[in-house]
Amino acid sequence: MYQLRACCQQLMKNLLNHHKTFLSSRTIMSSRASLAENAGAQSGENDDRNKAGEQQGPDKLKSILVDTVLTLEKLDVNLFRAAQMWSAFRTKNLYGGQIVGQALVAAGKTIDPKFSVHSLHSYFVSHGDPAKPVLYRVENVRDGRSFSSRSVQATQDGKPVFIMNASFHVYEDSPYSHQFTMPSVPDPEKLPSDKDLLKEFLKIPDTPEKHRKYAERLLAREIPFEHRRVDGMRAFHIGDIPTEPRKLVWVKAAGHIGEGNKQMHACVAAYLSDLELSITSTFPNRDVKVGFITSLDHSMWFHAPFRSDDWMLYQMESPFSGNARGMIFGRLWRRDGTLAMSVAQETLIRPKL
Repeated sequence: MYQLRACCQQLMKNLLNHHKTFLSSRTIMSSRASLAENAGAQSGENDDRNKAGEQQGPDKLKSILVDTVLTLEKLDVNLFRAAQMWSAFRTKNLYGGQIVGQALVAAGKTIDPKFSVHSLHSYFVSHGDPAKPVLYRVENVRDGRSFSSRSVQATQDGKPVFIMNASFHVYEDSPYSHQFTMPSVPDPEKLPSDKDLLKEFLKIPDTPEKHRKYAERLLAREIPFEHRRVDGMRAFHIGDIPTEPRKLVWVKAAGHIGEGNKQMHACVAAYLSDLELSITSTFPNRDVKVGFITSLDHSMWFHAPFRSDDWMLYQMESPFSGNARGMIFGRLWRRDGTLAMSVAQETLIRPKL
C-alpha cells in the first residue's frame, strides 16, 4: 500500500512539473475532488469528455475551465446551476466572460449536436455576486432545419443578472467566402509571458509606487489562460501616457481540452473573449485614473472551427468612447490566418473621483 501511494504521488508530481500552469496543485486537486463528488449529476456528455481526458496520456493536464467553472449541474428541464463562480480578479462582481461562457454551456445542452453556435448577443443586467451560485434557465425559442435559437436568463436570489440570445446553425457549403488578412506579428513562442514582462517591469528603478503595486497585483493573480503580448507592457493598463486604443495579444486556455467538442471550445472562447476588451477603450485617456469599469453587453460571431487550447491572436480596437461608454471590437485569428471569431462590446467607464 505504501509503495502504491508513493508511486501515485510521484506520478502526480511528474504531471505537474511537465506542464506549466498558472494553477497550484492544491487548486487542481480540489477541483478534481469537487468534480468527482458531482459526477452522478453530470450528463452523458460530460462523462464522454472525462473518458477522453483519461486517454490523453501523462503529458496532458485537462483545462481547469472544463472541470470547474464551465461544468453545470442540471436541476430540471432547461434549468442548470453553476456552483463554482471562480475568479482571479478579486472583484465583488461576477466576471462577465464567465457568465457568457456558462450561459452558452447551458444553451448548448438543449441543442441537437448537429448544430453549432454561430452568434450570441447578451446584456449584463446587474453585477451579480461571485460568492453565490447562478441559475441558468434556457428557453427553446425555435428549432428549424437550418437554425435553432435559444434564450438564456441567469439569475441570483430570484433576480436576473444576465440575458443572452444565441443562434445555432447546421454547416452549409457556400460559394461566398472572404475575410480580412490577419496582422503580421511574431509567433507567441518568441514573445515573453505576462509573468516575465511584469517581473522585468518591476526591476526598472524609480517606477512610481502606484504602478509597482498594480504590476504586483497582476503578477500575483492566477488565471486559466496564457498570454503573449505583441505590444509588450503597453498592452497593460500601466502608465499615464495616452496611446492608441489598439492591442494584439496571443491567447489560449491553459491545459488541454482536446478535439471533438466544438461546443466546449466555443464556451471557453466566450469566457476568454471578455478578458482584455474593456480596458482597451481607456488607452487614449491613460492620464485619467479609472474608478469604475464594467461590461454592458457582449456579442460574438463564430466564423470557423478553432481550438481554444491552441494559440489565437486577439486583435482589439476601440473606435469610440464618450458619454461614460466605450465601444470595442475584437477579432480572434487562428495561427494559420483564419478568422475564427468576431467580438463586439460596449463598456461603462467612470473616472475615480
